[in-house]
Amino acid sequence: MAHEALDPAFRRLIDEHAPVRQLGHGFTFTEGPIWHPVDHYLLFSDMPADARRRWDRAGVREVMRPSNKGNGMTYDAELNLLVCEHATSAVARFRPDGRREVLASHFEGRELNSPNDICVKSDGSIWFTDPWYGRMPVYGVERPRQLGWQGVFRLPPGHRPGAEPELVVDRYLFSMPNGLCFSPDERLLYVNDTEQANIRVFEVDGGRLRSGRVFASGLRDSLKPGVPDGMKCDAEGNIWVTAPGGLWVYAPSGRLIGKVAIPELPANLHWGGADWRTLFVCASTSLYGIDVRLGPRNEPFMRARPAAGATPAATGGGAGLRLDPARCALIVQDMQNDVVMEGGAFASSGSPAHCRDQGAIAHARALAEHARARGVPVIHVWFVVPPGAKGMTLNAPLFEGVADGNACVRGSWGAAPVAGLEPQPGDHVVEKMRMSAWEGTNLETILKAEGRDIVIVTGAWTNMSIEHTARTGADKGYVMVVPEDACSTMNADWHRASINYALQNVSLVTTTAEVLSAL
Repeated sequence: MAHEALDPAFRRLIDEHAPVRQLGHGFTFTEGPIWHPVDHYLLFSDMPADARRRWDRAGVREVMRPSNKGNGMTYDAELNLLVCEHATSAVARFRPDGRREVLASHFEGRELNSPNDICVKSDGSIWFTDPWYGRMPVYGVERPRQLGWQGVFRLPPGHRPGAEPELVVDRYLFSMPNGLCFSPDERLLYVNDTEQANIRVFEVDGGRLRSGRVFASGLRDSLKPGVPDGMKCDAEGNIWVTAPGGLWVYAPSGRLIGKVAIPELPANLHWGGADWRTLFVCASTSLYGIDVRLGPRNEPFMRARPAAGATPAATGGGAGLRLDPARCALIVQDMQNDVVMEGGAFASSGSPAHCRDQGAIAHARALAEHARARGVPVIHVWFVVPPGAKGMTLNAPLFEGVADGNACVRGSWGAAPVAGLEPQPGDHVVEKMRMSAWEGTNLETILKAEGRDIVIVTGAWTNMSIEHTARTGADKGYVMVVPEDACSTMNADWHRASINYALQNVSLVTTTAEVLSAL
């Protein structure tokens, strides 16, 4: 399904041919996606089913029923879950231990309509819209309205649970206020109106809004279903909003620059994933995921870190190393005859002897066998050049050595994997002509397709390919794990120097035995 670039700027945000992956289906009406920045899972609402669901690499499961027909959700800076509940006409806060508090449910002594979407400003204030969808059948609990108008509200920093919210717009300005989001610098607040089919933008002056104007209008299409509903802002200030046919993307100037095609009627969206480059879309009966090139505005909850004493999925704790197999991939790098075997092009460097001393081949093989048994993808990364090293720049002594030694030539014994580390069915093979496994390869495409954000790196040479791969992976947002006895280089001194210094700063250095146990 091709997306539509109406302006070249759109291509910087998403590939026009980026696939839209169905991550879950068979729901009633999905809404409110929000990504947990520490534990790496997505929560979303299924309003008519009165359920809250969770998606992670293991699939979708139900985490709450009844859910008071929750709709929009977000986290605050302490990772408390904030939920707009249709059935209770309330904004509720759920502590990590499950305790529920009602933050707001009445204004001027009357029940709110049904809080719908919600966002948090960096000062801790909470902003939400209040149309009356939650008083309609199916999407809420049918009952009379008490306010008679639909507004946009704010809970100030230090808001006392149960106290009335502050109305921040004229009570008759909106017909059905729905999605809302801040600009990256929080100087602007965008609010869309489903019934008016437009987006308004306001200047934010402390806790007040001023100079409101129509930012975009006419979000309709007589040939395609879809309305303004969920809306989010990316890191550069572009506005992504649900609309006919999928998502419409507006530049900060208000110019429509592109459209993202979604197979079903979308209701809401949010970024997530290890690098915040997966766009999750709740659309009617399904949950979808799309790889994008630009992430979201930096919301307060995205800067949250694990609580003291917590053990993330790839760090040591009191119980030792823990690794979630569903998030891991194993790289076996440069374990080729020319690189680490006697008779190879680099045998005189001492590489074969150090590889034997480390037991690197046996350790890498044990990790690969265990990884396959646990459903962890195994990725072989090989240094392969055409005859004469055509196409490889000779800008460094290492590359000159490859050319001078006629090493790693495609189809030769030297380029072949060492015995015991041949690819097995289901493994991936990546070819490169640089030190880093990332440079000029499809490694990241494979990791994203497999949904992996923890990368275990083995192979040769520790102070070159392994170190460069770990450095780049860390920069890209991956958790890099290096079992040092499954790696080798020219000699023990070079190995220890890399392990004890550079790799300590960019990866989790461990052993083969610990990784086997952790998986």
